[in-house]
Amino acid sequence: MTSRAFPTLGAIVRGYAPRVLQARGWVLCALAVVPVAFSFILPLLRHGEGFDNRLALQIFHTVLVSLILPIMVLVAAPGGIREDLEQRTLPLILVRPVPVWILPISKGLIWFVWGGLWLTISGLGLVIVGTDPSTAAMQALALVLAFWAELAFMNLMVLVFKRGTLWGALVLFGWESLLRVLPATLQRLTFLHHIESISGSRGGLVADWDILAQEQITSPIPVAIAALVLFGVLCWVLCGWKLQATPVGLAGREAEG
Repeated sequence: MTSRAFPTLGAIVRGYAPRVLQARGWVLCALAVVPVAFSFILPLLRHGEGFDNRLALQIFHTVLVSLILPIMVLVAAPGGIREDLEQRTLPLILVRPVPVWILPISKGLIWFVWGGLWLTISGLGLVIVGTDPSTAAMQALALVLAFWAELAFMNLMVLVFKRGTLWGALVLFGWESLLRVLPATLQRLTFLHHIESISGSRGGLVADWDILAQEQITSPIPVAIAALVLFGVLCWVLCGWKLQATPVGLAGREAEG
């Protein structure tokens, strides 16, 4: 079975790649690039106001990281292996003997590459609104790695829980927003901590009057990169294990999680 893993991965990627050119794929593209494009046009419409690094940082942290990235994950994740489970098409993939555990990452890889491409363009595009090129490169890297980890996490949620999308959304929009008041150890258990560590800037400051505020820590860039990559790998492995252990049929409650 293991010897067929990579041919299976390649076959599924080639077979499903055209799906990214459908509506879901172009929604991902628009989500990534429209905010940066609009932020470039808006100052020009306001009597030719110039660009500065503060605007670029605000776009990166407030718009791309806190809003656009989680929405892209929520849009892309249902296009993965969960779609085949819900539409009862997974047994058709399993007609030939293939390693079941490779299927989630095979489909997830398609959406990661497509979304990561546009996030890279968006992150590097911050140069046009005042970001230093080296900073923009790190910001783009942080977006792509976070997309990898969050997409894997969301795929795991929708495979493990019947309402996985809801639980995943609560983590991405709820737990992540608590970063400023979490103790140092718990800060490391958020995607946002590693994004900020890689990008070298923070999306928010702790006010002196906030009695719940905790000291903000920063992880070394290699550690933050490794954390996002390895967490994504772990989630994909667990996705494969969950699918391997799930009875799959053309109909019935098994296909619904």
